[in-house]
Amino acid sequence: MYAIIATGGKQYKVAEGDVIKIEKLGAEAGETVTFDNVLAVQNEGLKVGEDVKNASVTASVVENGKDRKVIVYKYKPKTGYHKKNGHRQQYTKVKIEKINA
Repeated sequence: MYAIIATGGKQYKVAEGDVIKIEKLGAEAGETVTFDNVLAVQNEGLKVGEDVKNASVTASVVENGKDRKVIVYKYKPKTGYHKKNGHRQQYTKVKIEKINA
């Protein structure tokens, strides 16, 4: 059994017991979060649309952290223009506990 959820502008295929990194949520480690934006659920058959409007996915927050640094380098030839920037995206690691379909 799996579900497809949408959070943080992205979609994730999750099953019970999975641990995934998602965009940072405002929850501390140990708290429980519920994802109501379920796009599809596959149990004995695939359900989408109106069939999953009451479905939800329950997860517990494992940790909050920062990803590895991504370097952004801009360069324009013949003008002496160089710009170097770095970015570390914040994330929340969650463990999927239950898919309520």
